[in-house]
Amino acid sequence: MDAIKQKIQSIADAHHCEIVAMETDKDHVHILLGYDTTDSVCNIVKTLKQETTHHLWQRFGPFLAKHYWKKRIFWSDGILCL
Repeated sequence: MDAIKQKIQSIADAHHCEIVAMETDKDHVHILLGYDTTDSVCNIVKTLKQETTHHLWQRFGPFLAKHYWKKRIFWSDGILCL
């Protein structure tokens, strides 16, 4: 999970967001995020999911391929933005 935390932190830094708190477990992540109110929560979550998915498949592709039926999927939908 350290790989996830480090990647999320680097994404937040790149997008000028502040991670107030972050906790991980073996199958989920909780993040309390400070961000500019002109940014969309949906876009922030989408960026976090896209960039961490890409990073994890690059780093752990052979392992993930054994556990996921569809390649390049890692996160559940989890947030609905209309």
